[in-house]
Amino acid sequence: MKAPIQAVSRWVKRQPPKVKAFLAVVSGMAALVLLRFIVHDHDNLFVAAEAVHSIGISLLIYKLIKEKTCEGLSLKSQELTAIFLGVRLYCSFVMEYDIHTILDLATLGTTLWVIFMIRFKLRPSYMDDKDNVALYYVLVPCAVLAVLIHPSTSHNILNRISWAFCVYLEAVSVLPQLRVMQNTKIVEPFTAHYVFALGVARFLSCAHWVLQVVDTRGRLLVALGYGLWPSMVLISEIVQTFILADFCYYYVISVFGGQLALRLPSGVV
Repeated sequence: MKAPIQAVSRWVKRQPPKVKAFLAVVSGMAALVLLRFIVHDHDNLFVAAEAVHSIGISLLIYKLIKEKTCEGLSLKSQELTAIFLGVRLYCSFVMEYDIHTILDLATLGTTLWVIFMIRFKLRPSYMDDKDNVALYYVLVPCAVLAVLIHPSTSHNILNRISWAFCVYLEAVSVLPQLRVMQNTKIVEPFTAHYVFALGVARFLSCAHWVLQVVDTRGRLLVALGYGLWPSMVLISEIVQTFILADFCYYYVISVFGGQLALRLPSGVV
């Protein structure tokens, strides 16, 4: 099993960037077609995405408790995650309360615990110099974009802007973590598992929206409102998937190659 995968990996590595991008798109479309036929209720994909995210957080908790170190983790990514989850919870309570609200509440609680551990209990092992993405570089563009492009529903304007803000912020909240991995080049196993879980969760969430649009023949976009907002929702889902696609590829190759620590080539993430 490993030999064919390694052969394919070597072939892909030799291809120019445009061919790699094309292969990634084709692979994503093939996965969407497969999911459409094996998952009849596409809402389950969104629940699965939340579940996979929770598994990723659980791996982080295990790492922090067992290994007593937060080396390789980005505090800023965790803080961005807590911000968009907090905003999304607020919007859920005032706009639409459902099962996802409960899942978000549980994820927010565990994320806050991770932040507490990194900030106070395991601070000496925190790689402050590697976690060097300024939060305002992420927060300000998301806030500006939310003011300019947000849902056109009947809800209060502040609530609509808040909802757009958490959608945009979720799409890019992993950037500081990717920056840390870019700076260190070697990603230890639990951090790699966590980021891979994020990649899978983002793909499932993206698949949920894309398949919903396909199945409703575009009516879902009308239900989301008019103007640029419906397109921005889909773009945000796609962006957060492709941000992690490159890392997930090298993660899979590393796992099948039997490597415990993931070594990232130059230019990845």
